[in-house]
Amino acid sequence: MEYNFSDRLKTLEGNAIREIFSLLSRPGIISFAGGFPAKETLPVAEIGRITADLLENGGAQQLLQYGGTEGYSPLLESALEYARRTGIRETSVKNALIISGGQQGIDLVFKAFLNKGDAILVEDPTYLASLHILKTYEGRAYGVKSDDDGLNIEDLEKKIKAYKPKILYVVANFSNPTGKTLSLEKRKAIAALTAKYGVIVIEDDPYGELRFAGERLPSIKSMDADGNVVYVTSFSKTIAPGLRTGIAVADEQIIRKMTIGKQATDVHTSTLSQAIIDGYLRRGLLNPHLKEIIPVYKTRKDAMINAIRCYMPQEIAFTDPDGGLFLWGEFQNGFDVDGAFKEAVAETQTAYVSGRTFFASGDVTNTFRLNYSMSGVEQIDIGIKRLADFFKKKIAKKIAK
Repeated sequence: MEYNFSDRLKTLEGNAIREIFSLLSRPGIISFAGGFPAKETLPVAEIGRITADLLENGGAQQLLQYGGTEGYSPLLESALEYARRTGIRETSVKNALIISGGQQGIDLVFKAFLNKGDAILVEDPTYLASLHILKTYEGRAYGVKSDDDGLNIEDLEKKIKAYKPKILYVVANFSNPTGKTLSLEKRKAIAALTAKYGVIVIEDDPYGELRFAGERLPSIKSMDADGNVVYVTSFSKTIAPGLRTGIAVADEQIIRKMTIGKQATDVHTSTLSQAIIDGYLRRGLLNPHLKEIIPVYKTRKDAMINAIRCYMPQEIAFTDPDGGLFLWGEFQNGFDVDGAFKEAVAETQTAYVSGRTFFASGDVTNTFRLNYSMSGVEQIDIGIKRLADFFKKKIAKKIAK
């Protein structure tokens, strides 16, 4: 049978990271490709105890039944309090929606605001799933130039005037894929500019609690005087991604439209997952857990930076993030690291993610992303050396031509 797929999916490619997982399942592969928390940091015992308590103390029927789309009432309160760590002023649960992971929050905002052909602005490069989701709504993405401290504000205003976007999507803390953090001055400028021009902001903050250095910066949402900023965060990187639970905080009218959109998507986030997250927060387990996992990630990030400085060719510039899970490499000589991916994996048994799919244009081939959370220090050293040797060889061949 010849299938007549919808226009929105006919030409849509799979998520680049998900598509390469088949390569990474082979034994012996060192993967710097995914963005998973380290498996040894997952709080298995604590979640087991919380789950047992929830199910054994008379709550099983409620937790295994359908729930309200807005979210499990206790979690709405505790998760909103968690979000307020960033300076957010909202205190009413009417300004909050429990979501099935941060990515659903992005999807629901797009669903609420975008029509076919509408423009959004993203930092170049940006989280590839935001671009993937946008394509399903048949929108158009335009990249904004990026400085060492995030979005270039002059280019942002220029692009707002040129494309009249409905939405600006930004990862303010330890951006995926670059690891960059927006400066305080730029956060203020983004809040002011988008309010001036009537642009909705999706502030995606999955990594903000994973800070290794420097002071916490207030969220863009905390500077929102016009109700145009939607703050989205999840517990995937801080507690456990398999629970698929997060929260969106926004103006009540936006939350209502997102709720209606969620009703048509999954009815509600798993009530049991919500109750587990609520129990974890109310038992005061999060801060001690963060104190345990942040040193793990910092040690691995430092190991990767040290290996890069020791082994990598000088033709590559790298970021050195203050937190999060990723750093970013860029070949200054224009080497096609995207085209070399399969050969690199086959020869080095080490994987990265090509940067091409993180750009709105999809045509930048000299960049790549490295993740340090999933590999131990020894693996990081081995993998970076393998990649460095491969890149040096390829560069030498290119020069010889």
